[in-house]
Amino acid sequence: MFPVRIEIIPSEGIVEQVLAKVSAATPLSVTCLPHHGIERTMRTAVELSDAGYQVIPHLAARSIRSRAELTDIIRGCDAAGIREVFVIGGDRKQPAGTYDSAFPVLEDIAQYTGGMMRVGVAGYPEGHPLVSPLDLLDGLLAKQPLASHVVTQMCFSAGKIHDYAALLCREGVHLPLWAGVAGSVPRTKLVALATQIGVGSSLKFLSRKGPLARKLLSGDRYSPDTLVAGLKTTPGAVAGIHLYSFNSLDSLPSGPGNVSSSALQTALIRGAARDN
Repeated sequence: MFPVRIEIIPSEGIVEQVLAKVSAATPLSVTCLPHHGIERTMRTAVELSDAGYQVIPHLAARSIRSRAELTDIIRGCDAAGIREVFVIGGDRKQPAGTYDSAFPVLEDIAQYTGGMMRVGVAGYPEGHPLVSPLDLLDGLLAKQPLASHVVTQMCFSAGKIHDYAALLCREGVHLPLWAGVAGSVPRTKLVALATQIGVGSSLKFLSRKGPLARKLLSGDRYSPDTLVAGLKTTPGAVAGIHLYSFNSLDSLPSGPGNVSSSALQTALIRGAARDN
């Protein structure tokens, strides 16, 4: 079984939902969406860390207003016992302040923490609509000395993830790779929320793939069971599963503290329980 971390959106009531349904042994990743702002991400991350969870807040560079604000964020992480963050450029059209990309944020975090903060960075198995493949690769090579791992954008193909892992290795990027996978969620919820976390283009690409799209998006609920099984065929290529939950946590056995990591993975991936 792969190690699994669950990505949640810091929507209203999500802390209470997590406390009721997710084991404190399960690592959580908290998104930073433009319409929510980084304050909500950090507030949610600190609340969950104080409750005993290992939490990885997303820091969107283009949502950080200044180096002083970044310093405050790092201080807040330190006070809450948060030892890992995930740094992305972010989807804001105009930067809120000093930072317009992830790299200078990585540099400042390394300087402020003496390299003690673990930092994840983004990878794109199917490319990026605004950045060339060569520039994406050059960017990862530049970030590698400042990063601890790569988390891929949501992908629906084990083959593409394996190809991407092989490409990175061949080109000299040797960071552990966490595969971004959509959890077991209602199909309509997957489609409706995809654009909000930046994968609208991926779904548009998927919609043109005929039988593949029908297989993945037909029925009431999407399940990544086949995808995860495919990832297991190449041992060592993937370090773990980064599960995009879309806050659909109802498939977990109820009650905090009594869900094992393997049971949680099985429940979320196979979609054992009711829709929202």
